[in-house]
Amino acid sequence: MNVLSFPTIKAYFEKHAASKAYLLDWYYTTKNSNWNNMNDLRNYFPSAEMVVDNKVVFNIKANDFRLVAIVLFRPKRVQVLWIGTHAEYDKVKVQDL
Repeated sequence: MNVLSFPTIKAYFEKHAASKAYLLDWYYTTKNSNWNNMNDLRNYFPSAEMVVDNKVVFNIKANDFRLVAIVLFRPKRVQVLWIGTHAEYDKVKVQDL
């Protein structure tokens, strides 16, 4: 998959060091994957959930953090829209990201 937003990931883990190893793991796993659909994606991230408009929510570090990304399977693109703690996620409207 082509992950279009490494700067977003890097900016987050530079401010939140506890997320760094987990976000890098997510990034490299995603980058080295070739998903064709949600079933393929869930082979790597079983708790991932497609919520609205191709937006997928990923649990990072045993659900300490959440990452929201647009996943487009046909063109093999992933764009990170938002990263935050689980508590911050509860206050976000994913459809508005």
